[in-house]
Parts: sequence; structure tokens; C-alpha cells
Amino acid sequence: MPTTRATAAVAVDRVSKTFRVPTEKVHTLKETALHPFRRRAFNEFVALRDVSFDVAHGEFLGIVGRNGSGKSTLLKCMAGIYRVDSGDIYVDGRLSAFIELGVGFNMDLPARDNVLINGTMLGLTPREARRRYDSVIDFAELREFEQLKIKNYSSGMLVRLAFAVMIHVDAEILLVDEVLAVGDAAFQQKCFDEFYRLRDENRTVILVTHDMSAVERFCDRAVLFEKGDVVREGEPQRVGMDYLELNFGRPEASPVDPGDPARSGDGEAEIVEAWFEDHDGARASMLELGRPCAFAARVRFAAAADHPVFAVSVENAAHDTVFGASTEWQEGGTGHFDAGEEAVFRVRFDNVLAPGRYEATPAVAQRGSGSKLMDRRQRLASIVVSGTHSSGALLELPFDAAVERAGQPAEAES
Repeated sequence: MPTTRATAAVAVDRVSKTFRVPTEKVHTLKETALHPFRRRAFNEFVALRDVSFDVAHGEFLGIVGRNGSGKSTLLKCMAGIYRVDSGDIYVDGRLSAFIELGVGFNMDLPARDNVLINGTMLGLTPREARRRYDSVIDFAELREFEQLKIKNYSSGMLVRLAFAVMIHVDAEILLVDEVLAVGDAAFQQKCFDEFYRLRDENRTVILVTHDMSAVERFCDRAVLFEKGDVVREGEPQRVGMDYLELNFGRPEASPVDPGDPARSGDGEAEIVEAWFEDHDGARASMLELGRPCAFAARVRFAAAADHPVFAVSVENAAHDTVFGASTEWQEGGTGHFDAGEEAVFRVRFDNVLAPGRYEATPAVAQRGSGSKLMDRRQRLASIVVSGTHSSGALLELPFDAAVERAGQPAEAES
């Protein structure tokens, strides 16, 4: 059933927001006093321009876009931090926001006071905020620093505290801005675990991030912003591809078809074909569970490339990514290829994929920071995995199982 304003958790209706940026700075009170009637010039920066979309109850929405595209401004408008210039934002439910470091915190107070104040501001009673304090501080792993004023916290400690407060207030709607950008790997995994829990509980989550893998992993839908406008709204994988194109660009004239919605890249290389191989090395449309197999792709280079990166991701029928491989960290690189040369990228593995249909998305990119895409062909090759049994899991890993009777005394040696 399509989302309407009556059924939406959040409805954004033709919202616009403009900031006035002064072209001349006044640095002292003396300057202001000496020239009280001086007219100051301003430039206008349009952060949001006539933005509209709805978020259904229980939906996990990703908002992506380059820096300055208006993502965080929109979240601050939703949270009531900014007032919109025109349009309306409707929110149906208690809202909790994680927007930026330090917002809502008093830096001269310790963690306990900040947790109690923020919890109360977000809808908890003072008694409930005190009851949940231990759970919040333990989740943030800040027990030994709870009496320290938070102005002495690192950015990672502040993130952990703010995120812990946000997920403990039982809000129906959560706004999360770049929580994965700060913090160590262990905390990021905690965030992932919480996102899974929130999704299972059908909470409404709006996530702003530059991490396209997180968008594909968690989000039901995604919205792409560019210069204050919504330029695409829909399937996370398609929106993610458009985001990469905005960052890395794609020439209009190239061997890569710019009209193909399942393809992206700058055209300096072309993935001509891709296929799966069985245990004998023959091309196959079906693979046996538990047998060796391979994925392969043939790439033709339109321009010279030094040590290009070859990669593939494999997803099941539910579009869950179950396997991925890349040459990015291959020792010695992949070599030099001249224009017109071809290469075959092959990944061999033991087939532990559960029975079902799978599709492979190969990609080739220039090596280096950002891995500029030359070609990526979404779901280019398909395979069916057959097997006589299935555990219902994504993978069928080989294992040994044993059962021992507990508490049985050992036999005495003779």
C-alpha cells in the first residue's frame, strides 16, 4: 500500500531552507558600534529546494548525497533545530535524534547529568531516565568516565554516549546522521547490531550516511540529494550507484552505455561478459552445493590502466549480499593493461551457498583513493545452486557436530 500523509511516520511537504551568508565579517564589538548603520551584504545559500517525500511507519530510509547537498539540514529541520522557510514537516510519533556531536549536551556536566537531562527531554520521565542510566552508560562503555565532565571526552566517547541515549528512549522515529563516521570498529559493529534490532522491531529510522554498504544492508528505500534537490528516490542499490556516479562522474561518450540503469562507470574499461564455472572449469547455469566452483568476468580496456581493481559481489534472491571478492589488497597488484587489451578476472571458491538463485555484480575500478569506477554491471551473471538439504541459513558451511552426555563420570583406568 503506498504511503500517504495520513499513514506516514514522517511527511516532508515542499520544504525549502535558505541560509544568508555574510560576505563581510565583523570581528569586534567596536566595529559594530562605530558603524551601526552600515549595510551588510549577504549571499544566499539554498540548502533545500521544494523537497517532498514520505516515510512509512516501520520503514528504514537512507538519505545520501555529497557534502553540502542538504542531508543534515533536512534532519535538523525534522528535529526542530532549524525552522523551514516554506513547506511543512509532519511527524507522527515520538522522535529521537542523533544529529551531530555535542548537540543537546552540556559540556560542563558529567555523563550522568547529561543522560538524565537528555532522556527527559526526549520523553522519558525523570524516574525512567534514572532507571535506564546504568544500561545507557554500560552500552556506551563509559563506566570509568561517568564522573568526568564530557568536555574532556574524545569524539568517539561523545558519539557512544549520544547514540546510547538515543536508542534507550523508546522513540518510534529515530534520526541518525553519520553515526558510522566516528568510532572504532567495535562500536560500529554495535551500531550494526542495533540497526538490525530496530529494523526487527519495525521502528522508523532515517539514516544519513556516506556508507553505501550500510544503505544497501539496512535500508528499505533511499533518497539521493544533490544541491538541495531530491534527484532520485527508490531502491537502495540503484540510488547507491547514482551516488557513486555523482562523485566520480561518467562521460557521455564511452563504451559503457549511459542509458543502461544497471550500469555505471567512466567507460575506460568495459565488462564484456561474466559467468560461473563448475568444478571442472566449464561454464555452468547450475552449481552443486559443496563442490569447488568459480566466478569469471572478461574485461576490455579502452584506456591504459595500472593495477586496476577487479571485484564481484554475489547476492541471493532477497538481494542480501552473501559473498564478495576483490583484488584491492592483492600483493603486487594486477599489472598494467594497454588500451585494447583484455583480462579475465576469476574467483575460485568452495560452494557453500544455500540452494537457490544468485546473481553476481562485477566491477572494475582504478586503483587508489576512492577507487574510481570504470565499469560496474549490476546482476550481470546468474546461477542456481542445487542441493539435497538446506538448513535455512544463507550459507551451508561444512561442520562436525558431537553430542556428549553431561555429568557422566569418567571410567576408572584399570
